[in-house]
Amino acid sequence: MAVCLALAILGFGMILSAQENEPPAASPAQAVERPAAPDQFAVDPGTRIPLSMINSVSTRNSAIGDRIYLETVFPIMVNGRIVIPPGSYVAGTVTSVKRPGRVKGRGELYVRFDSLTLPNGVTRDFRARIGAMDGRASEELNRDEGTIKSEGNKSGDARTVGEVAAAGASVGALGGAVGGHTGMGAGIGAAAGATAGLVGVLLTRGPDAVLAKGTTLDMVLDRTLTFTEADLDFGAPALRRPSGTGDGPLPSRKTQTRSVPYGRFPL
Repeated sequence: MAVCLALAILGFGMILSAQENEPPAASPAQAVERPAAPDQFAVDPGTRIPLSMINSVSTRNSAIGDRIYLETVFPIMVNGRIVIPPGSYVAGTVTSVKRPGRVKGRGELYVRFDSLTLPNGVTRDFRARIGAMDGRASEELNRDEGTIKSEGNKSGDARTVGEVAAAGASVGALGGAVGGHTGMGAGIGAAAGATAGLVGVLLTRGPDAVLAKGTTLDMVLDRTLTFTEADLDFGAPALRRPSGTGDGPLPSRKTQTRSVPYGRFPL
C-alpha cells in the first residue's frame, strides 16, 4: 500500500514537471500571421495641384451644370514617388454663373472640381476649389469663396464717353463752320456725342469672366487622396507631357472700348 502511494506521488510530480517545462501556448492573435499592409501614398488636404484648362468657360456662354476639363501640368510626389503625374485628367462643374450688369455689377463664375483620373485609369472622386489663377488673367479670384470675378470697366466707360464726345465735337465743329458758328457747333456736337456714348454704355454689359483654354489654375484638395502601390503602376504613359494647349487668359478688356449703337451723331 505504501509502495503504491509512493509511486502515485512520484508520477504526479513528473506530470507537473513536464507541464512546467513545456513552452507557453501561443495566443490566438499570435498564432495567426497577418499579411503586411500594402504601401500607401496619401496626398494631404490642402495640397495644391497645378492644372491647365482643356476647354473654355465664361459667364457669357456657360450655364450651371456645364462641365469643365483640365489636365495636371506638374507632378505631385509623396515620399519620393510620383503619385499624380503630369497629364492626369481633372473634371469639374460650373455651379454658379452671373452675367455682368449694364450699369454696374461684375460677372461672377464659380467652378467645382469633382474627380481626378490618373493616366492608367485610376479615379478618385472629391470636391475641391480654385486656390490660385494664372498671373496673366485679368479676372479676380476670391480665395475664400473660390469665385472668379470679371474686371471692372469704369475707366473704359469713361473713355468711351470721352471718345464719342470728342468725335461729336469734331463733327459739330465742321457743321458749325459751314453755318458760321464753329464754337456753338462744337459744343452741340460734344454734348450729342457724350449723350450717345452714355447711351452706348448703358445698353452694353461689362466684361465677362472667362476661363480660357490654356489658363493655368491651382486646385486645392479638401480631403486626403490615398493610393496603393498597384494604383501607381503607370508605365511609359506616366512620363508623357500634358497635351492641353491654348493661348491662355484673354487680355485685359480695359484696353478695349464698348461698341456704340449709333453710326452717326446728331448735330
